Amino acid sequence: MKNGKAKHVLVAGGAGFLGSHLCDALLAQGDHVVCVDNLQTGHARNLRHLENEPRFTFIEADVIERLPARALPKQLDRVFNLACAASPVQYQADPEHTMLTSVMGTRNLLRLAEAHGGRFLLASTSEIYGDPEVHPQVETYWGNVNSTGPRACYDEGKRAAEALAFDFDRAHRAEVRVARIFNTYGPRMRADDGRVVSNVITQALEGADITVYGDGSQTRSFCYAHDLVEGLMRLMAHEGEQPGAVNLGNPNELTVAELVERVLGMVDTRSTVVHQPLPVDDPRRRRPDISRARALLGWQPRTTLVAGLQSTIAWFSELMHQPAASSYGAGAGASATLR
Repeated sequence: MKNGKAKHVLVAGGAGFLGSHLCDALLAQGDHVVCVDNLQTGHARNLRHLENEPRFTFIEADVIERLPARALPKQLDRVFNLACAASPVQYQADPEHTMLTSVMGTRNLLRLAEAHGGRFLLASTSEIYGDPEVHPQVETYWGNVNSTGPRACYDEGKRAAEALAFDFDRAHRAEVRVARIFNTYGPRMRADDGRVVSNVITQALEGADITVYGDGSQTRSFCYAHDLVEGLMRLMAHEGEQPGAVNLGNPNELTVAELVERVLGMVDTRSTVVHQPLPVDDPRRRRPDISRARALLGWQPRTTLVAGLQSTIAWFSELMHQPAASSYGAGAGASATLR
């Protein structure tokens, strides 16, 4: 808290995997948090532990529409926009909604920040680099995106959201920060989100075939959720001139096949690997250059892959042994009890 003063913060997408961890971190530092989520890919289960927290308010709403003014606080110092399905399975399920969430949702939240004089942070993505021809990816790289492919609803939506955000900043309508998030994992991931970490862990725990797309030589760089949230908070708190987009991710690169090998070494399973065709426009290599984040924010990931996987495996193991009614996909019933 700057000068020991608590801030009023809105987190769009706050019931999601990353958003709920961000809500926890903001509350831990004494802020007042308003979480907005339509529960399309987020889940009330992620927020249930906050039901009795007096500094936390939940609003079930879609950022594509104007948020109900009567439900919002009179003061908003910070607006985090994490509202968008973030895995191919999720964002391709309703590509129109994905695109509109990035464009209309970002516009609505930027206008909200403008009206309150609050700082705005956009959770953008490494997907704006597409299937990169520059490696590792630096913020000055313009990317290699298929603008008409099946991933375009997300890739181009986020690129448009960045353009909107920086236009607001240039026009002095809102002070903007933009984070380009690389692959992130950890507790509260959905088992059915189609991401490689959740796929491999859940399949191993179930003793099912582990699906590897292509030959497994494609690379990713995995950042643990708590490290990523720390980066988001440091970027939002950054004072001074507009820093431009900032990569947040783990620069340690490994192949999908290596990730599978690590998980198999940590889970007692009879699973075997099966190969499926590589999805259209799937990036071959993905690794962030985080020089800007190190210099501006003094930030870099601290959690080792082993420690992060152990925590994530424990989360999924516990989730699988809970009654179906309290697990993901069981509906949003408990949301009505949240303030």
